[in-house]
Amino acid sequence: MNNPLLVKFSQYFRPRLIESLRGYNKSRFSTDVTAGITVGVIALPLAIAFAIASGAKPEAGIFTAIMPASSSPPLGGSRVQIGGPTGAFIVIVYGIIAQYGYATC
Repeated sequence: MNNPLLVKFSQYFRPRLIESLRGYNKSRFSTDVTAGITVGVIALPLAIAFAIASGAKPEAGIFTAIMPASSSPPLGGSRVQIGGPTGAFIVIVYGIIAQYGYATC
């Protein structure tokens, strides 16, 4: 790596997936599977409800729940990132407030 921009970028960007796989064992895998099932049981119906509430098809809600949840962890995510269907809630609330204002909320 002779490019100084790439060197600087690699100092700040290191996918956490690579670091978290060190020392990964069967016990951690089983807890991760349990956590994934728990989140899926809550996130998928929530995403479907958000899609229906915003006028989209339920399939769109499933897509918006799966894509961020599967793409953000390998890239590392952040403490301020919303990587699930909760992010769609912001758009829905904004639309309601834009149409009806704060007084009816």
